[in-house]
Amino acid sequence: MSYSFSVIASTKEGAKQKLAEQFDLVIQNQPCHAADKDAAVAAGSAFIDLLTDVPEGHEIHVGMHGSLGWNQNAPDKFTGAGVGVSAHFRLKTSD
Repeated sequence: MSYSFSVIASTKEGAKQKLAEQFDLVIQNQPCHAADKDAAVAAGSAFIDLLTDVPEGHEIHVGMHGSLGWNQNAPDKFTGAGVGVSAHFRLKTSD
C-alpha cells in the first residue's frame, strides 16, 4: 500500500507536528502503515531539521510518499518498504 501527502507550516515544530498528524490519517485509511510510521516521521523530521531558520515571508513545505509491500499470504511480514521526503522553503501564500 502506498501514500502521498504534503504539509505546510510556518515553523519547524509546526511542520513536524503536521507531518505526524497527516501520517495518523494515512494509518486510519491504511492500518498497515502503523508499522512504518516511526521511521517515516523520523525521516521527515530529520529533513526538516536540516533547514535553516525560516526566512521572513516564507513557510516550510514538506512532501512525503511511501509504500509497504508484503506477500499475499502473510500481510504482517513485509517484503518491501520505502519512503521519500522533501522539505523546502517557499514564499507564504497567505497569512
